[in-house]
Amino acid sequence: MTLVERMGMAALRRLDPERAHDLALGALSLGFAGGNGPVRSDRLRTRVFGLDFPNPVGTAAGFDKNGVAIRETLRTGFGFVETGAVTPRPQPGNPKPRLFRLEEDGAIINRFGFNNDGAAALAGRLAKARGAGLVGVNLGANRNSDDRAEDFVAGLTLLYPHADFFTVNVSSPNTENLRNLQARAALENLLARVMSARNARFRAQGDGLRRPVLVKISPDLSDAEIADVAEAALTVGIDGIVATNTTLSRDGLHSRHASESGGLSGAPLKARALMVLKRLRRETGGKIPLIGVGGIATSEDAYERIRAGASLIQIYSAMVHEGIVLGRRIAKGLDRLMDRDGVREISDAVGGG
Repeated sequence: MTLVERMGMAALRRLDPERAHDLALGALSLGFAGGNGPVRSDRLRTRVFGLDFPNPVGTAAGFDKNGVAIRETLRTGFGFVETGAVTPRPQPGNPKPRLFRLEEDGAIINRFGFNNDGAAALAGRLAKARGAGLVGVNLGANRNSDDRAEDFVAGLTLLYPHADFFTVNVSSPNTENLRNLQARAALENLLARVMSARNARFRAQGDGLRRPVLVKISPDLSDAEIADVAEAALTVGIDGIVATNTTLSRDGLHSRHASESGGLSGAPLKARALMVLKRLRRETGGKIPLIGVGGIATSEDAYERIRAGASLIQIYSAMVHEGIVLGRRIAKGLDRLMDRDGVREISDAVGGG
C-alpha cells in the first residue's frame, strides 16, 4: 500500500464506518483506484460451473450492494465481483448505526438488513457494466414479503439477462427468520423453485448461457445441518455453494463493539468458515464447486481455502482495513505460492490440502 493509500485509509477510519464505506465506493466508482483489469496468469485461470475466471479472487456480496462500481472494481485486479444482496423491491434496511469496526479483532459487525435500491435499479446498472467481466448477483428477500421463495424467483427472473451467476442468500442473520430457509425441506423446496425459474428463463433467453445458481450458507450450522444442506444441494442439482456468511458468535472478541447485534465477519470468522468448507467438501464429495469466504485476508489464507476445497474465494471485511488493493495483492501472492509448489493451475490445488 502506498503512502497516499495509507493516508486515505487512515482518514476513512476516522469517519462513521458506513459513511466511510459509501465515500470509498463513490471514489472507486469515479475511477480513483485505477488499475488495468484482473490479475492474469496461466496458473490463476480457472473454469468453474461453466464460467471462465481470469483468477479465483472475487468480492463478496455486500461490498457493492447496488452495483455502482462494477467496472472499476474489476479493473483493480479481481477475477469477478458479486453485487447485492438485492431484493425485488427497494428497502431502507435497519436503523443506523448498523456497521461497526472491531479494530482490535480485525472484524466488523453489520446489521444492514438488506438495504438496497431494488432489483429494477440494479438491472440498469448491470446492463451498463455488461462485458466488463464476470458479475454475480446475490439474491435476497424483502423483509415484509409473504412468500420469500417467490422473492428469490422474482429477482432472478428480472436480472437473468444481466448477470453471470446468482447466489440465493438464505443465511443473512439480519432478516428475521430468513435462516429458517436452510432447513432441509424448506431449502429443497426453495432451490427447486429457483432452479425451475432459472431453467424457464434460460429457455426464454435463447442465448445458450445457462446461468449458474448457488446458495450461500451460515457458518453457524451444526454438522448435521451442513450435511442436510449438502444433500439438498445434490438432490436439487444446484451449481455451487458459498461458505460462509457472517456469524452470530462473539467468542474471543475484545472490542467495545463486541456486544452489538448483527453478523460478525473478518478474522474471528476464519477458523469456523474454513471448518464449514471442509465439512461441505466431505459431504458433497467434491461434486459441487464451493466458494470460500470469511476471514480471508492474505494470499496464504486464500491458498489454504483452495486446498481445503474452494474453487473460488471472496473477500470483503479485510478490505475495510487493507483497501481495494487487497484483491490484486492476494491474487498475485496466490500465483507465487502456486509457482513455489509447482501447481500448474488452480483446479489442481482444489481440495489438495
